[in-house]
Amino acid sequence: MIELKNVSKLFVEKKEKIQAVQSVNVTVKKGEVVGLLGENGAGKTTLLRMISTVMEPSEGSILIDGINIHKEPSKVKKRMGVLFGGETGLYDRLTARENLSYFAKFYGMSKHETKVRIEELAKRFGMRDYLDRRVGGFSKGMRQKVAIARTLLHNPDVILFDEPTTGLDITSANMFRELVRSLKKEGKTIIFSSHIMEEVEQLCESVIMIHKGQMVYHGTNESLYEEEESRDLNYIFMSRIIRVIRGA
Repeated sequence: MIELKNVSKLFVEKKEKIQAVQSVNVTVKKGEVVGLLGENGAGKTTLLRMISTVMEPSEGSILIDGINIHKEPSKVKKRMGVLFGGETGLYDRLTARENLSYFAKFYGMSKHETKVRIEELAKRFGMRDYLDRRVGGFSKGMRQKVAIARTLLHNPDVILFDEPTTGLDITSANMFRELVRSLKKEGKTIIFSSHIMEEVEQLCESVIMIHKGQMVYHGTNESLYEEEESRDLNYIFMSRIIRVIRGA
């Protein structure tokens, strides 16, 4: 379970204060798939970076299964997989296999465990044909598959995806969607941000909407549809944002 308690993030740039995230309270249940929605600059990536331990909140606390992740980060890092947008974190001069082996060492995986896991993921994502080729020559879709494999290498319980299908072709995007469905069946807890409403509708049972760092909705899709008397998530999202701007 993921718990965010009064989480805020304040940046200071050239003596100007920027409130990126403000007083967010969220509970994500174990095995839940949650969509994170917001315009560019709304604070989605900042929120995910704080959950991932990459960034500390200015105020509030974040807990995973009761563990404060910023007080005891080592206890949760190995249980978490993270992929941020276009940041694949891969080394172009290494092959896909070498990249995965390199990251496996950070998770304390044995050589045998690493070899078996890489073969499993290569089969799962159809990467066998280019597993021993250098990543530098890969297409965006191929790189993204390797990056997702890196995210799942250590079989994490909590997975964070930041706009993982942006720029992918239809085949690669569909592969990701099937992956999320599969991970959900395995009981993984997933939060992913996306601008593709159909993707969120298909994959998520609940959503978090934020606007300029403030949460404007957190709850199940069905409750949202009932509340708004519509099942058009794109319309609902825009309607909510407009009402917040107008102070309604």
